[in-house]
Amino acid sequence: MGNFFSLYGDRLVTAIWTHFLYVIVSVAIALVIALIFGALLSRRPGWATVILPFISVFQTIPGIVFIGVLFLILGIKPVTVIIALSIYAIFPILKNTYVGLVEVQEQYKEAARGCGMSSIQILFRVEFPLALPSIMSGLRMSTVYTVSWAVLAAMIGLGGLGDFIYSGVSSNNNTLIIAGAIPAAIMAVGFSWLIDGVRKLLIPKQIRRDVK
Repeated sequence: MGNFFSLYGDRLVTAIWTHFLYVIVSVAIALVIALIFGALLSRRPGWATVILPFISVFQTIPGIVFIGVLFLILGIKPVTVIIALSIYAIFPILKNTYVGLVEVQEQYKEAARGCGMSSIQILFRVEFPLALPSIMSGLRMSTVYTVSWAVLAAMIGLGGLGDFIYSGVSSNNNTLIIAGAIPAAIMAVGFSWLIDGVRKLLIPKQIRRDVK
């Protein structure tokens, strides 16, 4: 073990950090886009029946194919991976945002209008808070998926924990495979716990019980 870290320690730390940044940046971009489009689609449910299935098609495209196409267009740049991961990460958050918003009961919005709130105020002060359980579930799903998808960055030479996994597979070295797989698994579990913790802080217990 000591010999492994003396040989690969610095490289492993760099791979973990690169992988972490890919996930954080991609999911953050996806979250912003998904919240905006989720709010817009909730105002036009008819559009959602066309747009959501269209976006879901990207989920069916193998990740390496999609990243490969972007590689041909953009070249070997971190932005290539970030764009690909962001597109993949959007759908779970967008779908859950839309569902959460359209399921807000009309009585709450009517009460807000009775208090003199504008449509924008109702969206941010009533609808988004009530839709938060659904949004957070989508965010957790998207983040965990993105941790695994980010492994594909190594396929075009852009680092991350996939470097160890693919190097281990090509050289039949189980130690390298484990060195890449275990940190990725820990990262996925850690993000899941973190999002669950934030969810518990932001969402009242009564709403959490109702959602369950």
